[in-house]
Amino acid sequence: MTKVNLGIIGGGQLGSLLAVAAKKLKIKTTIFCDDIDAPAKNYCDEFIFGDYKDDKIIETFINKVDVVTYEFENIPFETLSEINSKKKVFPKPEINKIIQNRFFEKNFINELNIKTTDYKFIKNKSEIIENKTLIPGLLKTCTLGYDGKGQFKLNSVSDLNNLVIDFSKEYILEKFVDLKKEISVIITRFKKDSYEIYEPIENIHQDQILRTSKVPAMIDKKIKNTSEKWAAHISEKLDYIGTMCVEFFIDKKDNLYVNEIAPRVHNSGHLTINSHNISQFENHIRAVCSLEKLTTKKLFNAEMTNLIGDEILKYRDKKSKDNEFFFDYKKKDIKPMRKMGHVTKIIK
Repeated sequence: MTKVNLGIIGGGQLGSLLAVAAKKLKIKTTIFCDDIDAPAKNYCDEFIFGDYKDDKIIETFINKVDVVTYEFENIPFETLSEINSKKKVFPKPEINKIIQNRFFEKNFINELNIKTTDYKFIKNKSEIIENKTLIPGLLKTCTLGYDGKGQFKLNSVSDLNNLVIDFSKEYILEKFVDLKKEISVIITRFKKDSYEIYEPIENIHQDQILRTSKVPAMIDKKIKNTSEKWAAHISEKLDYIGTMCVEFFIDKKDNLYVNEIAPRVHNSGHLTINSHNISQFENHIRAVCSLEKLTTKKLFNAEMTNLIGDEILKYRDKKSKDNEFFFDYKKKDIKPMRKMGHVTKIIK
């Protein structure tokens, strides 16, 4: 059997964990990344450094791989389209074009009769004032931004006086929900009506960064069933191939809202490496490389904690307990508010 060479665009922790999962399946990986110090260099078979818009580098990458996936959504659509014209890209570039833009994404979700928080497209300060019924709310750039970057909390209109907002960018203003908790559903779709769904994961954020994730989520059966049904419906409508994450808000009246779609493996799904027989990463590799779909089962309840900034240091010298699994992303520089690794605890 010919050995598959999987191209992965992006070399962060998600690219690293994809490369590890691929190695288990005897799939060769070639990482293409614009960061010369990307941690995935430590795990892939081959690493290509270069700008995501460099035609020569793109051509080199295309010639080395059989199929392509990516670890983050903010890759130029033109780059993905160029690659897809010669080697299949999963998930397909058209999906990324929708989800790269928060306004397009919200519109897409609402067109499926799935609830999101109320929102408006914003071009300038006066439009925020005109839509003050959405405040308290969150002003987000339509594109780019993650882990709280490109986001501004607005508790009142007067908060605008204390913020420097670059209105050369486009924004979306989202109304806050009376939040009870946040959950995410990880789903791997292989083809039409063929997928594996991980049970909802309960998430706790701190400073707009995911802090902990755990299964099982403390939610009722109706919310569990609805969140899984919505995730499957979204994946079908996108004709998605691979692993994706749908993030949800639950308000204090137990109303469910889709917050965001992540067209990739997701931080909240890291615990599946240890809690399930097949991780989100392995299922993604299986789907994009057209390998056999196996039944995914939860083996253990689990809780994952992200290690932010210099928290990683004490874990590098600490002996883990039998039910603890420590992952060091091997990022070159330790920075505040940067995810440096994670610890998963199995709860037997």
